Amino acid sequence: MNFKSVTTEKLIRRARYAKAMGHPVRMHVLELLSNQSCCYSGYLSDELPIAKSTLSQHLKELKDVGLIHGEIESPKIKYCINKENRKEAQQLFKQFPGM
Repeated sequence: MNFKSVTTEKLIRRARYAKAMGHPVRMHVLELLSNQSCCYSGYLSDELPIAKSTLSQHLKELKDVGLIHGEIESPKIKYCINKENRKEAQQLFKQFPGM
């Protein structure tokens, strides 16, 4: 048995979501965004006691995997949950054995 034979697209997507959600700050960002339709990066900076550059890196990870999306409304960026990908992630984790 080799790696390719046990790796499916579903497993790869589940692992990517898990990696992106594998940090408490990112989970907190997802919780904040889940409780409202969208919010601005300034609000997230106020809510989280971390450097803006660190927050930016966490937002980038979530955005790269598609769990959130950002819209530039100069001079701010508005972040929202990507509802379609959130639903996919929820389904993928529900299908995870033992969960």
